[in-house]
Amino acid sequence: MTPDMVLRILREAVMLVLILSAAPMLAGMIIGLIVSVFQATTQIQEQTLSFVPKMLGIFLTLAIAGPWMLRQALAFTTVLFDTIAQIK
Repeated sequence: MTPDMVLRILREAVMLVLILSAAPMLAGMIIGLIVSVFQATTQIQEQTLSFVPKMLGIFLTLAIAGPWMLRQALAFTTVLFDTIAQIK
């Protein structure tokens, strides 16, 4: 295994992590922004008001995008194992 192969695998792994974490992170950011605007306009400063909607939104996003995320992770793992098997 050459250093170029290792770097390529690491780069693909980091990109996969970034892509898979983008949906829940984006959902949390959007919900957080909406809740923050709501809190600023109503002057309600309750900490749990921002936590619970974010948690529910992220869980919903994971439930919807979960199968796609699993397929992407399995595809990467399959390619990785195939690459390992081809090393002489």
